[in-house]
Amino acid sequence: MGQPQIKNLLQDLKLTGMLGAFENLVKESTKSSWTGAELLDQLLQAEYNFRESQSADRKIKNSKLNRLPAMEDFDFEFNRNMTKSQVRELYALSWLDQSRALIITGPTGIGKTFIAEAIGHHVCQRKKSVLFIGMSDLLEQQSIAHASGGYLKFKAKIAKYDLLILDDLGLRKLLTQEAHDFCEILKERQGKKAIIITTQLPIKNWPEILEDPVIADSIMDRLQHTSVKINLKGPSYREAQGKQFDTVKK
Repeated sequence: MGQPQIKNLLQDLKLTGMLGAFENLVKESTKSSWTGAELLDQLLQAEYNFRESQSADRKIKNSKLNRLPAMEDFDFEFNRNMTKSQVRELYALSWLDQSRALIITGPTGIGKTFIAEAIGHHVCQRKKSVLFIGMSDLLEQQSIAHASGGYLKFKAKIAKYDLLILDDLGLRKLLTQEAHDFCEILKERQGKKAIIITTQLPIKNWPEILEDPVIADSIMDRLQHTSVKINLKGPSYREAQGKQFDTVKK
C-alpha cells in the first residue's frame, strides 16, 4: 500500500493526529532508519497528543471561561498577599482531588476572578470539566429554571462538572429560595466535586448576604472548616494598571 492510500485510510478512520504527522514522521523514519515498530510508536503518540489537545480545547470551550489567563501572568510584584508557593500548591490540585471548596476573598479589582479563571484553565488542561458562572447569572438561571419547571434538570447539569466556579458572591443579598439553592449546590458537591467561590466577604460575614439565618448556619458549617481559603489584600490592581496607562499616555 502506497502513501496516498495510507493517508486516505487514516482519513477514513478519522485518525487525524496520525494523518497530520504522517509525512514528517515517514521522512524522519527514513532518515533515522527507524524500525516499523518505532514508526508506529511515533504515529500512535501523534494521535494521542492530538486527541488530548482536542479534549482540552473542548473542555475550555464548554467551561464558559471569559478569559484564559495563566498564573505565569500573575504579577507577584504587586502586593496582594499571595506567594508563589501558594500558587504552586493550588496548581498541584490536591484540593480538587479532595473535592474541597476554594474560597478566594479580597476587595474589588484585586484579581480574584483572574486567579479563579487561571485555575479553571489549568484544570481544563488536566482533562477535567469546568463551569465558570457569575453568581448573578446563576441566580437568574435558577429563577428561570424554577419558573419553567426545569430546576431539577438545571441542578443536575451544574452537578456534573468536576469544578464549578462561582464568581462574585455577595453583590446582593440572597433571598430564602436563592440561599436554599446555593446551599443545595454546596451540599451536593461536598466530598464529591470541587468548587471555587470568589467574593469580597470572608465566610464569617456571609450571614449578611443570606436572608435565612438557618440556611446561613448550614452553609457556614459546610465551608468554615473544610475549605481552602485565599485572602487577597491590597489596593485595586485594575486601578494601578489604569494609572500606568495614564502615565504612558502622558
